[in-house]
Amino acid sequence: MRRLFSTLLLVLVFSACNRSPESALSSNVTAKKPAASPHPPRLVTGTISDPKTFNALTAVDMSSSTAMSPILEGLVRTDVLTLENEPMLAASWEHNGDGTVWTFHLRHNVKWHDGQPFTAKDVLFTFDAIYDDKVANSIKHILTIDGQRIKADAPDEYTVRLTLPRPFAPLLNSMSFDIFPAHLLADSLKKGTFSQEWGIDTPPEKLVGTGAYTMSRYVPAQFIEYQRNPNYWMKDEAGAAIPYLEGQTQLIVSDLNTLYLKFLGGQTDLHAARPEDVADLRRRTDELAIRVEEVGLDTGSTFIAFNRNPSHYLKDGKQDPRLGWFTDIRFLRALAHAVDKQAMVVNCLNGYGKPGVGEISPENKLYHNPDLVDYEYDLNNAKQILDDAGYKDRDGDGTREDEKGNPIEFSLTTNAGNDIREKMCSILKEDWTKLGLKVNFRPLDFQALVERLYTTYEWDAVLIGFTGTIEPNSSANFLRSNGNLHFWQPNQPEPATPWEAEIDRLLDQGSREIDTEKRRPLYWRIQQLLHEQLPIIQTVRQTNFRASRLAVKNYKPTVWGTYREELIRIAE
Repeated sequence: MRRLFSTLLLVLVFSACNRSPESALSSNVTAKKPAASPHPPRLVTGTISDPKTFNALTAVDMSSSTAMSPILEGLVRTDVLTLENEPMLAASWEHNGDGTVWTFHLRHNVKWHDGQPFTAKDVLFTFDAIYDDKVANSIKHILTIDGQRIKADAPDEYTVRLTLPRPFAPLLNSMSFDIFPAHLLADSLKKGTFSQEWGIDTPPEKLVGTGAYTMSRYVPAQFIEYQRNPNYWMKDEAGAAIPYLEGQTQLIVSDLNTLYLKFLGGQTDLHAARPEDVADLRRRTDELAIRVEEVGLDTGSTFIAFNRNPSHYLKDGKQDPRLGWFTDIRFLRALAHAVDKQAMVVNCLNGYGKPGVGEISPENKLYHNPDLVDYEYDLNNAKQILDDAGYKDRDGDGTREDEKGNPIEFSLTTNAGNDIREKMCSILKEDWTKLGLKVNFRPLDFQALVERLYTTYEWDAVLIGFTGTIEPNSSANFLRSNGNLHFWQPNQPEPATPWEAEIDRLLDQGSREIDTEKRRPLYWRIQQLLHEQLPIIQTVRQTNFRASRLAVKNYKPTVWGTYREELIRIAE
């Protein structure tokens, strides 16, 4: 559901890459072996960016979503081991014969952190917020059926009935969105100020959820602290109260090297190991009292996107030539042939990864399209394509010009502090410069990057990543032409191209079809269209490793997330 930069949950923590296969933090780094219990039963993790907001509905970055994930919950969640849907705030559900009416039975023993009871009123309020025109959010695009909202009503305080315009196969997979407290936020929705609620300046005690933890303290650029919710509704199999931990702390560390050092020094308990970390950590498992687990290939994608938003390029009645280049399929195919994915796997991922081809990861066994043929890395072919398309060095200065004489020059960016992405961009700049293109690479602070991508639209090309989803329709906010995360040109009132209109139709068809075997070719076609039209160019997928202290028990990482985080404990 939460798709971006992360959507894990990235933390939209972005992947990392090192141009040199040698570790920047080799075993020359000296770290003291942590004590068996370096701190009270509090789990300490790290994230690379401050949250941009505490309003999880309007968030577009994973740092914001992750900051609120211990606090808020949905009606349903996915069991990351079985990939089945399991009850959360909804204890059970059923639907009528044709799947157009769904009834969710809510738990009776759930209270908000401030002691108020959780009821159907909160669910109805959340649906109203999702569909409100003044509340920009991603869930709206996932829960819109043929242009219509889902009708929600409450027969009683603990029953919610959803009436759909037609059968909608992805419904249950789409019901994991966070539920918000109506008694605290309903007035702001009426006033049109909901989007401004729960900013990062909101006192932690006012961030009220039903989740396993409450936020107790936030210090920007340093940490977020959480305390155990003593009244949490969930129990373990023996009937004991959970979560087991007294609290959690998310350290905010913008530099990945520093984040690694903190893990080596025992200051964090879990670490998403970069490729250059893996060999060093494996050599030092006994010394550091840690385990290192390979969990699988990245379920998301890391890609290059080109800004095709006219609002960025049309000024004073004149069109910037970059819009023409970035919508020219010949130009895009030339650049796709100039992405050295194998070099990125070897030199950036230390061999721990694979070239990315389709938008859906091979880890998604249901919907990954295995038939796509990658663009072969071939600079001579790329040069020939540019020549044939009229992009030539007409004045002999080493830079190609388009047919109107405009030099081919554009900016490339990624999130600063992510060594892997910065090095990947250096590889791209080097190869694209060989084609005769002038590429100005400048990484940006994460929050500044998010601002440009989703507010000002002041960017040309970016290397970025999105988290993956099991259900392709959960990426509708990215795939649909009117989606707020339709990266290259968001929020289109009408599809800008025939192939984008086709993707919209395929999503509609897929959501109608209950049979997985019949849905699969529809989603394969979407991947094919993205691969052919190249609004995004896939790069590489990293093999993910997770390192954890031996003192951390019940920690089960998977490619789709951590299994039952509420059961994690710290050994005495």
